[in-house]
Amino acid sequence: MERLSQDGEKGQCGWLKDKYGVSWQIVPTVLGKLMGGKDPEKSKRVMQAMLRMQKIDIKALQQAYEQQ
Repeated sequence: MERLSQDGEKGQCGWLKDKYGVSWQIVPTVLGKLMGGKDPEKSKRVMQAMLRMQKIDIKALQQAYEQQ
């Protein structure tokens, strides 16, 4: 993310714009598992946690998913 956003800009939820103005989103593969689970409350907690992030923190998303 750091190299892609160099001379560009960083945004919410893993989004960035490179120095050429091209938008990218860095999405960890585990995000699909955390968001696509059978428990909608867990998915909701993951989404709420992600919306507060700029760079996606996998450990924090997993903690939100596992939270009771």
